[in-house]
Amino acid sequence: MILPDCRQILNIGNEEYTIHNISILEEKCDADIKRLPFSIRILLENLLRNIDDNIVTGQDVLNVLQWGRHDKNKPILIPYHPARVLMQDFTGVPAVVDLAAMRDAVKDAGGDPEKINPLVPVDLVIDHSVQVDYHGSEDAVEKNVKKEYQRNSERYKLLKWAQKSFKNFRVVPPGSGICHQINLEYLSEVIKKDTKNDNRLLYPDTLVGTDSHTTMINGLGVLGWGVGGIEAEAVMLGQPCSMTLPEVVGVNLTGKPDSGVTATDIVLYITELLRKENVVEKFVEFTGPGMENLSLTDRATIANMAPEYGATVGFFPVDSKTLDYLKMTARDDTAELVKQYSRKCSLFYSGNDKVEFSKKIDIDLTLVKSCISGPSRPQDRIVLSNVKDAFLKEFQSGDGDAEKSSKFIKHEKITEPGTGSIVIAALTSCTNTSNPFVMIGAGLAAKNAVEKGLKVPWFVKTSLSPGSRVVGNYLEDAGLLHYLEELGFHIAGFGCMSCIGNSGSLDPKIEKSIIDNDLKVAAAVSGNRNFEARIHQSVKANYLMSPVLVVMYALAGRIDIDLDSEPVGYSDKGDPVFMKDIWPDSRDIEKLILNHVKPKFFKNQYSSIFQGDDYWQKLDVKESSTFLWDNDSLYIRKPSFFEDFSHKDFNIEDLKGARALLVLGDSVTTDHISPAGAIPKDYPAGRYLMDKGVEPENFNSYGSRRGNHEVMMRGTFGNIRIKNSLVSEQGSFTLKFPEKIISSVFKASMDYKKETVPLVVLGGKEYGTGSSRDWAAKGTLLLGVKAVIAESFERIHRSNLLGMGVLPLVLKGTSWDKLGLTGSELFEITGLSNMKPGSELIVNASREDGSVRKFCVKSRLDTDVELEYYKKGGILKYVLAKILKSS
Repeated sequence: MILPDCRQILNIGNEEYTIHNISILEEKCDADIKRLPFSIRILLENLLRNIDDNIVTGQDVLNVLQWGRHDKNKPILIPYHPARVLMQDFTGVPAVVDLAAMRDAVKDAGGDPEKINPLVPVDLVIDHSVQVDYHGSEDAVEKNVKKEYQRNSERYKLLKWAQKSFKNFRVVPPGSGICHQINLEYLSEVIKKDTKNDNRLLYPDTLVGTDSHTTMINGLGVLGWGVGGIEAEAVMLGQPCSMTLPEVVGVNLTGKPDSGVTATDIVLYITELLRKENVVEKFVEFTGPGMENLSLTDRATIANMAPEYGATVGFFPVDSKTLDYLKMTARDDTAELVKQYSRKCSLFYSGNDKVEFSKKIDIDLTLVKSCISGPSRPQDRIVLSNVKDAFLKEFQSGDGDAEKSSKFIKHEKITEPGTGSIVIAALTSCTNTSNPFVMIGAGLAAKNAVEKGLKVPWFVKTSLSPGSRVVGNYLEDAGLLHYLEELGFHIAGFGCMSCIGNSGSLDPKIEKSIIDNDLKVAAAVSGNRNFEARIHQSVKANYLMSPVLVVMYALAGRIDIDLDSEPVGYSDKGDPVFMKDIWPDSRDIEKLILNHVKPKFFKNQYSSIFQGDDYWQKLDVKESSTFLWDNDSLYIRKPSFFEDFSHKDFNIEDLKGARALLVLGDSVTTDHISPAGAIPKDYPAGRYLMDKGVEPENFNSYGSRRGNHEVMMRGTFGNIRIKNSLVSEQGSFTLKFPEKIISSVFKASMDYKKETVPLVVLGGKEYGTGSSRDWAAKGTLLLGVKAVIAESFERIHRSNLLGMGVLPLVLKGTSWDKLGLTGSELFEITGLSNMKPGSELIVNASREDGSVRKFCVKSRLDTDVELEYYKKGGILKYVLAKILKSS
């Protein structure tokens, strides 16, 4: 079939634009566009617009038109071209370091280093480095920002160099907010304007981001998701995302949430349900009459946590709520453009389309109750009335623990922390600070509590870290910021902070008490992730909840409380005050939103978003084609990834004589694998820094040192809670074979390297769950791991592994323990030289007694392109070879 010319002219106001209208395909190709999910329609437009009869062909468009009607056993691959890339500084710094190193490699090969340059627009928002070092005071923001620059000036100079030296590269300086909230409130246009060959184009905004919560923008009707930093770099350099045309699970929303139920409660409910439905690597698209009962920011909250329920996206199509939000955020002209384009091109949701889905799931919003999730996974939802019993069951199984906490539980006023005490209460995270309903709700709860004479116990570290400065504007305008401050929730900074693990230190007395008494203390966080040791290494129980509930639990000072029947505190007169006495009325919240969330706040804050503060302005950085590396730097070092670069494919041979570096269980997250949070002084990375003259108080975090591969490889698999079955100790330890000596993971890997012994890692289900951390793959590679054998992989981490040249392999219908493996075996993997996408390979595991256990694995190199990446040693080497070839 010959495709018709789908270009049209669309006049909006006095402007004339060229569009590629997928509706014409319906008219001229007898195609039923309206049966396609809206997310698939956006992919369809993307292919239609990018046809070049080379990378994208007319057949690709025809394949998408047949979505849902093709043979599911024969996956359809499409070359998708995102319109832009979104980055944050933790993942952005290593990406910039890689690009700078690639410029050096091109220069060394006699080419033009400026060939290495983003070909699509890139926005990098510096939001992950600020920590809660100071809290509970009016000057906390200024002190934290000052400390942030003291710690990170080297990194920030690199990013400012990139801003000056790369085309298509914008940097939002520190202190502005969180990348996803800024993306929602400002960066995204929903429909992009562009100029190509003198034509002014309109097309749907699409993106990939180096943070898994990029999906937040799905709430605005924008298709975007998180990818590994390595894949994002390839997109920046003009490579398409080679992807399988996804299944789309339709979530049919019905009903209206009860009063008092927040968007946080809804998303925790959805996360639990969809995790059970196994939507991993699938698109989720929301539909149904219940959508009308969700504000745009409610939708963004739900879309944000798509990684937590396992989906690639959690997509809400453009509708009238989208237009209302654009107007509220001072984008009236954009709203008109979005309306006209979306209606013209069959991308405006009216509820009347007979959309077909791969599967449909009904969710009745009236069934959602107030809840929290924890203590270590977002999908482990607990209805509020069951929280106390759940905590006691999880953490007080022994008499000792019960004794440690009982004296505090029985007293009316808590004076010292015990098991069950909350030591961190953080109003934080893009998930919830983007939502005025829950933030104003928290402010009203604080107001009601202060007026009752309530106070937060001294040992609760309270902080407020909004995702944009607008939040501070409307809280102050509504007269609520003062009340939050009365309870200790002063603004500590504008960034991720506690949600990413930058909670700062606890009071030394509390730390000592936790260690001396083995207390199981808790954190109450309005975030999206609560994996082990993520929020704080001394806090074993971490719970996600709405900002309103963060205030409630902070007042109570403990998690082991029934908020329905026990008081959250006592008034200054000694009277018990219950949660119901201070819970904010939904009508009051809506009234305050209407009167105080003003377009002028958004306009004012975003008018100078790229300028930065005085600290940023004073960074002395000059533009240059290549980066001037400082060999003494402990933050930014030239990586070793391109030292063995060759134009040719490397010779893929069977893997022989391999040892298991780690043997891991289910739900191993990228927080377990990739270095994150504080750097322990008695771990290899800490010892490395001390050997270089860095005192522990100046270690900073792993995230801040992501530009130094020496630190990061020493911290890989360095989580203090990681459980390696080869040893009984928790943490970054393993058994070195054949000596059977207990060693740090890093030392063992270096010893194996000296002996030229290749390594594998054995894992369970959902290997690599969590944040899109490229260092989870980079560190794995630098430790000498050639393959990871697991029962299943989380999407982004699989992509990152293959992107670095590490082979992801899936066990076929079994697990390493069912196979009788212990990790003491010698492993041989055969069939690598003849691999095709999805090939089955044979593994021979030779035991110490001479017996051999043979089993089958499936290669998760899913496409021809991924196989080509692997043959080159990863995506970046593939792209570098391509650029040098064209020079």
